[in-house]
Formats: sequence, C-alpha cells, structure tokens
Amino acid sequence: MTPHPAVRKRAAAPVLAAVVVAGAAHWATRPPPLPTYDQVRAAWRPSEAWLYDRHGALIDSARVDFARRRLAWTPLSAIAPAVPRAVIATEDRRFPRHHGVDWLALAGAARDRIERRRTRGASTLSMQVAAMIAPGLATPGARGWLDKLRQLRAGAAIERSWTKPQILEAYLNLAGFRGEAQGIGAAALGLFGKTPASLSPDDAILLAALLPDPGADASRLARRACATAGDCPRFAALAASALGPGRSLQLDPGLAPHLAQRLLTRPGLRVATTLDAGIQRVAAAALRRQLQGLGGTRARDGAVVVADNATGQVLAYVGGIGGASTAPAADGAAAYRQAGSTLKPFLYAQGFERGYLTPASILDDSPVQLDTASGLYVPQNYDRGFKGAVSARTALAGSLNVPAVRTLLLVGVEPFRDRLWDLGYRGLVEDGAYYGFSLALGSAEVTLLEQVAAYRALARGGRWSSLRWTPGPPSPDRTVTTPQAAWLAADILADANARAVTFGLDSALRLPFWAAVKTGTSKAMRDNWCIGFTPRFTVGVWVGNAEGDPMRAVSGTSGAAPVWRDVMLALQVRVPSPAPKPPPGVEARPIRFADARERPRREWFLSGTGQSLVAAAPAEARRPRFANPVAGSVYALDPDIPAARQRLAVAVAGAAAGHRVVIDRTVLGPADRVLQLLPTPGAHWLRLVAPDGKVADRVLFTVR
Repeated sequence: MTPHPAVRKRAAAPVLAAVVVAGAAHWATRPPPLPTYDQVRAAWRPSEAWLYDRHGALIDSARVDFARRRLAWTPLSAIAPAVPRAVIATEDRRFPRHHGVDWLALAGAARDRIERRRTRGASTLSMQVAAMIAPGLATPGARGWLDKLRQLRAGAAIERSWTKPQILEAYLNLAGFRGEAQGIGAAALGLFGKTPASLSPDDAILLAALLPDPGADASRLARRACATAGDCPRFAALAASALGPGRSLQLDPGLAPHLAQRLLTRPGLRVATTLDAGIQRVAAAALRRQLQGLGGTRARDGAVVVADNATGQVLAYVGGIGGASTAPAADGAAAYRQAGSTLKPFLYAQGFERGYLTPASILDDSPVQLDTASGLYVPQNYDRGFKGAVSARTALAGSLNVPAVRTLLLVGVEPFRDRLWDLGYRGLVEDGAYYGFSLALGSAEVTLLEQVAAYRALARGGRWSSLRWTPGPPSPDRTVTTPQAAWLAADILADANARAVTFGLDSALRLPFWAAVKTGTSKAMRDNWCIGFTPRFTVGVWVGNAEGDPMRAVSGTSGAAPVWRDVMLALQVRVPSPAPKPPPGVEARPIRFADARERPRREWFLSGTGQSLVAAAPAEARRPRFANPVAGSVYALDPDIPAARQRLAVAVAGAAAGHRVVIDRTVLGPADRVLQLLPTPGAHWLRLVAPDGKVADRVLFTVR
C-alpha cells in the first residue's frame, strides 16, 4: 500500500534536515587550503644571514629578522635519530600508524573529560603541523567542537598529501621550543650549544619535555623529563645547564662581524666573499694580541685589511676585535681618521714623476715658518729635532715632516690634493686651499680601506683600482702615476738603512724579505697607522680609539707596526714574494755627497736624471730673502721683562752681500751681519734692499 503523500512528506523532513545540518557542518568544519611540503620549505625564512669565505667556509652570520629566532631549515637526515623518537614518544606515540587523527587518543580524552580527570592532549603531530602552516586553525578561542572538527580534518588532509617523514621534519622545524627560538636548529644551539645532528638521547628527552610548555622552568622541565626516562638527579642538572644563561645561537666562528654587518641585509641571505678564513684568523689574532699587550688604557681599538695586489680582492677584513673597546660595533676599517704621515709616499712620487726631485736630492730639514691665510704654519718633526740637509730618500724613509712640507711647496697643494683624490681618497671633499701645507703631514681624513687601495697602487706600478670583497670581475685600472715614480717611492719605503735615521735598524718594520712600509701618527696621538706591501699583498693596520680620544705612550712602531709585521710574516710563509725588479726607465748609479752628510751608496734615478756627486748649492747661488721674521708673524711684548731684553733677531739667507736691512724707514744695517732690533708696538715693514736700490724681499710683522 503506497503511503499517503502527507506521510511521505513528514518522513522526509528529518532526513532533509539531517542532510542540511551535515552539509552545514561539513562546510563549517572545512579546513583552509594547506600548502604542500615543498611550498612550506621554500617559504621558510631564517632570521639569520650568513657570510662565507672564498673556499665556502662559514665565517660569520648576522641576525636580520628580530621577530623570531630561526636558523636554516634542518632536514630530517641532519637531526639526531634520538630527537624524532623522543618527540613521537611524548607527543604522538601512534604517529607511524594513524592517518592524521588518533581516534584512540580522542576516545581517551573524551573519557577523561566525562570522568573529570586531567585530560591528555589528543592533537597529533599532523594536526599540529596543519595548525602551524594554516594559522587560522590555531587562533585564540578556537576551542569549540566545530573548531576541533576542522583541526581533525586538517590533520587527515595533510596526511593525504605529505609523507610521514615530511610531517615530522616540518614539525621539528616549525615548533617553538623556548622563548623566541623556533625550530630544532635554534633550540639545539641555544639550549645545548650543538647542531641538531650532535644531540644526545638525553638532550632529545629534554627537548621533547619542553614542547608542551616552552616556558617551563628548570625544575618543571626536569620532572617532565625524568617521568619519561627516570634518573631525576641527572635531568635536573641537565635542565639547569640547558636553561642557564650564556648560550649563543651562533654556528659560525664570528670572524668578520663588521663585514657581515655591511653585507648581510636580508634574512636567509648567503653571501660569498673573497676573504680567506685562515688569513682572517691570523689578522684578528695579531690585532687581539697587540691590543691586549698595549692594554685598554693605552689603545682600545684597531683594524686590519689585507688585499691581494693582483686582483684587488680583500683577503682579511678585521674592523675590530672587541676586547677593551668601548665601541666594538664601530667598523675601524671603514671609519674616517686623520692620515698622519701615510700620505707622504704619494707626495714624493709626484715630485719624482714631475722631475722636481730625485731620491738623492737634498732637502733642508730645518725650522721653517709658512705664512697661511689662517696664520703661521710651523711644521715640526715627530721627535721635535731637525736633521739639517738630508736626501729625499732619507726624508721619506725617516718620515721627516719639514722636508715633506718643502716638497709640497714644489709640487703644489692643489695638484697633490688632486693626486690623492685620484688614488681613491674620497674624504678630501675640499679644495687644496682648505687643507694648506698641513696636507703633506696628513691632515686629511682617510679610511683604512682607502689606504690599502692607494698603497696597492704603488705596489702595482701606479695603477689604481678599487678593492673588492665579493667575487666578481676585477675593477678597471686607472693609471695614477708612472711605474718609474711608483717604483722609486716603493724602493725608498723598503730601505731599512734609510729608515734608520728615525726608526733605528732593528724596528718592527724590518722584515727578512723585501717589503715597503710606512707608518703614520695623527695629531694628538689619536691614530696610528702602518701600511705596507710586498709584490703579492698589501696590508694595512690602524690602531687607536674609536671614540677619538688620544692614545697613551703609543708610537708608530709600537702601535700598528707589530700587527703589520705579524701578518706579513704569516703571508710570506704562505706565498713567498721576491723583491720587485725595477721597470724600464730607471737606472742605478753610485753616488757620494760632497759634504759627507750621508754615506756613499748606489742610488736609483729616472733615466737621464742620474748624477754621481750631490752637493748643496752655495749660499751665493741662492736668492737673498728673510729667514726670520716670517711674513705675518705676531709678537707680544711682556711688560714684566725689560724691553732691552726683548730683542728680535733678523736673519737673512742666500747671497746677501751688499744688501741692507731697512725697518719701516730706518736702516738697520748690512744684511750679512747679525742684526737685532728692539720692537715697538704696531705693524712694521722689514725690507731687504739690494745695492741697486731695488727691494729683494720684504715682510710685514706685528708687535703687540
């Protein structure tokens, strides 16, 4: 008998309602789209970036993302087998057998809830990974039955597209273990100071015990661990050690932190450099040893740069070594500091190139006063003494200041400033008049990197190119000076005998092989430099205080030079360098000095400029001029000293026979006699009048 339509309608209503409810529940519990394993791994972004040397060795890293601490993705094959075993045993012991949902664990959790027992979590590793890669599944407040169904379905869904090893690997990389440390790499290094591959079974048990409560203290963590494996006293000690202070998430040796700070700008970046880890270690160790020997009260900071002359590649970049430094993050290799005497080789090379000087030319190392726009400039030597007439070789090798200023008068301030700019000194942003004669003594500010690049140009016969610390084609060369002038300057810098006038024969600058070197100390002992080269390498060292305060009891050979020496000796052992041969256009001649001020020797000259006898020009060959007072001088009378005892000496140089000295309108006397005057307040003109009545020289000075 066919049921009445009304009866059929009433019977179908519950079925329809059940279908609607089921459809709504199915739609409401639908998990979000889940990415594939490959997509998750490709999207992984570590918080770190890494720096590698020229051979692929990890030398440093830098944290770039501060939202969380994550290292590189760790494959399951690079994790000690004890770790996944411990995690499965504590978090999801039926993980190898279920398909994303552990129904037995769910039933047990439901029973515990009914019986009001402490419930054990029923979330599987698959469900937890799904929540990690689809954050909407684990939003705060997602505790209702619909939310639980979504999580169950997500766990089952991920099992259909991922393998078990992929799920386990993702869990170990995505799980938060402690604080900001995310993933097994950060946890292993931060808690145990180990890589994931070297974790022990006890380490694995502690890590697994930490997962349910990453913020647990040492005692709670130890109780949880010993509940799994027993031996509570041992785990108490291990937990206290793991959670104690002092752990660093650092796999690298930290060899180049300042270069890492410069190059590592994005999370996950892996930068290959031209550095050599072995040379970097040697340079850092030499600098550390020297600064420790000096002590923090004398000098706190330093930097070392080593470059390959042939390629321009930087082999060592030490921006600082910490220690007693009050500014360890400051990059001493790239900081602008006063150059001191380190610019003199380029000045003399320019004089040689233009034919103004030869290495045998005589320069007068005696007191001099120069009238400048800002007043008198009175250069002095480092030891406050003067050597008299010296050759250009002795003046440059001994770093004498007055001869350098006299050479600058020949070359010109503006041409020398332009030459330094061509050598890559980009701190010289003003014209020559701004620096004045002090430019010869290094008043300009330079960086250690600029110094090494410029000295490398001398080593390469006057060809300059920029330094590089990342692989790539060499920078184009720019000819700055002639090969002959560069070789002459380098030969002088390598002459230990010529250097002895200032530094002695047995200083840190003397090496058992050919090496050209120059030291420099800036005003008020704020900076100490030592830059030098062999045919193969150029090494630059700076020692000082990053904050700019003066050093104490540190000289050119006791500050940076010992570091330079140690690095050079190590490089020579690695790659021996013979002495460079003179280029065409340079000739050698035996010379002697007429006044026997310097010993006879073999000297090098530009072809066509050689001479065998060197003598100072006689006085009668020199233009007569006032040597004292200097134009622009200002003298102050002391009221406590009798006026008769405050006489001013007048000195005339050159062929002054027959000349008269006139002050204002009064004849003081013959110029070839010792003259003195009693100064009176006011401005005075001093004139040197020739026998024919013409004025040969005049100066204006003031008495107050």
